Amino acid sequence: MAKNKSVFVCGECGYELPKWMGRCPGCGVWNSLVEEKVITGGSKQANRSTKKTREKATPITKVEKLETPRYDTRMRELNRVLGGGLVPGSMVLVGGDPGIGKSTLLLQSTHLLADSGMPVLYVSGEESTEQIRLRAERLEALSEQLLVAAETDLQAIEVLIEETSPQLVVIDSIQTMFHPEITSAPGSVSQVRECTSQLMRLAKEKRVTIIIVGHVTKSGALAGPRMLEHMVDSVLYFEGERHHTYRVLRAVKNRFGSTNEIGVFEMKEAGLVEVGNPSELFLAGRPVGVPGTAVAASIEGTRPVLVELQALVTPTSNAIPRRMATGVDHHRVSMMLAVLEKRLGFSLHQQDVFLNVVGGVKLDEPAIDLAIALSLASSFRDRPIGVDYLFIGEIGLTGEVRGVSRIEQRVAEAHQMGFSNVIIPEKNMRGWNPPEGIERIGVKTLKEALEVALGG
Repeated sequence: MAKNKSVFVCGECGYELPKWMGRCPGCGVWNSLVEEKVITGGSKQANRSTKKTREKATPITKVEKLETPRYDTRMRELNRVLGGGLVPGSMVLVGGDPGIGKSTLLLQSTHLLADSGMPVLYVSGEESTEQIRLRAERLEALSEQLLVAAETDLQAIEVLIEETSPQLVVIDSIQTMFHPEITSAPGSVSQVRECTSQLMRLAKEKRVTIIIVGHVTKSGALAGPRMLEHMVDSVLYFEGERHHTYRVLRAVKNRFGSTNEIGVFEMKEAGLVEVGNPSELFLAGRPVGVPGTAVAASIEGTRPVLVELQALVTPTSNAIPRRMATGVDHHRVSMMLAVLEKRLGFSLHQQDVFLNVVGGVKLDEPAIDLAIALSLASSFRDRPIGVDYLFIGEIGLTGEVRGVSRIEQRVAEAHQMGFSNVIIPEKNMRGWNPPEGIERIGVKTLKEALEVALGG
């Protein structure tokens, strides 16, 4: 006979406990445990797996190939992030801050797919069909093949999929969906986990591509259990500042393509517009002859992107100086400050330091170390860096400049954007020829790079 049992589940990581605790032992977050009721036991017939439903093992050489390996979304930047397009039977999770443009992106992309003849089902648990129609009119995304429904019951959604036979289904959002057999409220760990599991099973059985939208927490991580990211095939984050017009779509997991790939969009009145040359966007309006600015070449997925870093180093009246970094890891900035102080004699212990990546893009690549250090040194000495200089290199704790990968692509992008002097690690000088008009300057240490850029 089935019995009711209460467990306490962490809303951040999904850790389960038999009793309430103030702090989750799994992730260390306070006050994140929520009581949920689960049903144990049940009939033996319901729990017994039959031989008829079991999958048989097949040699991989005899597995049939997909007739359509990918669906072209007709959005170049979205195709890039997905690895070439949507894979039939796959499940994609899209996360991002509220109001960043997730629903806008999905409505525009589904409209393009519906226009190409693909039947698409757009299910919203947050908006009515009339509200979706208003947004679609603003985006000029009306199509007969684009079916919309306002539904939160997962079983009703399965019936809709059976009736309409779509090739693509969008669920906006997974936190609003609920399974009638689960007693907890929509958005709880149990509901999110069960609904995602059912949708994944549906995608694999019917070869339907499903895109689900996920909410994010205050810290920027996807809400719900951490296993949610492991269940799906691809995880895409939609990033950007509300006060900036651009948006960055980043792949952090992709079973069918490259990870850390980015697609850049610009938010306009009529919706999202693709940006074909992100370097031009990020370098637009760059000041000339102002201390504290340096340009770096970062590899995002498969393409290089040039970004400007701005630093401000100013004397402080506080006992503990401030250290603030936007767009880069502040621990990395602290390490660059320590190298400048220890190896080059910079007196930075009584200076407030602010570092910003212009445009709000987030960088986590070691190859931008040299640009970080040079922008800090330029601001501290109040000397501007030449407008045609670009910096590539990783800095070690002893002050050496270490080699980086894919140097040819970075330099080629710099040449395309009009840079004529590229300071790179000495190790990367051999084995290739730069484009005409580019002067390579190889450096072994940060001190050498400082002498070249600031004259000592």
